[in-house]
Amino acid sequence: MGLGVAGTALVVLALMANPQVMAAIAIGPMKWVLFAGILGLGIFSNKLFFNGSAVMAHGAYWLYCAMWGALIAPMVFMFVSKGHAGLVGQAFFVAAATFLGTSLIGYTTKKDMTGWGGFLSMASIGLIVAMLVSYFFITDPGTSKTVSFLISSVVVLLFSVITAWETQQIKTMYLEGASHGGQEFVKRSSIFGAFTLYGSFVTLFVHILNLLGIMNSE
Repeated sequence: MGLGVAGTALVVLALMANPQVMAAIAIGPMKWVLFAGILGLGIFSNKLFFNGSAVMAHGAYWLYCAMWGALIAPMVFMFVSKGHAGLVGQAFFVAAATFLGTSLIGYTTKKDMTGWGGFLSMASIGLIVAMLVSYFFITDPGTSKTVSFLISSVVVLLFSVITAWETQQIKTMYLEGASHGGQEFVKRSSIFGAFTLYGSFVTLFVHILNLLGIMNSE
């Protein structure tokens, strides 16, 4: 997962050196292609990681990291170009601390969180719909900023819980795989675990950065 985050950072830095490419992503249809690709990989991740080849599993993971990097590059560039690079660093460290804390809770808690999966999935779908409605139908700047702040606040809270839930599920899957699934299953589980936790970390980072940007805007 750490290598995935580093790879995403390299993609962001590479794109920031090409403003024309970032502009095409920010204002063109490419951002929706990337968004759809990220969602698609998330939806079909189980089949990709456990039914396909090991090469396909690795390829899907690195493609996922690269697409996230391309999607968030314009946002990071906007903050840096306006002299708010410090906010990007703050968002990263807050996201890292939040992620590590909630992941540790999920790893150590004795409470069985398995039954939470359905609710967390429905809540995530609801937030995606809310974000799309906000983007396409709310045009007033003041209202848009307020709605964006509320959505990002809920996303941070929700994905903090999701991180704990994912960590517990990955721990259980890994332990069961080590006992019954064999070495190949354990390897695939580790890639799948990195994939799921990476998505939660980047989501936390993006929305924490958005919150910091709104709170520091005039």
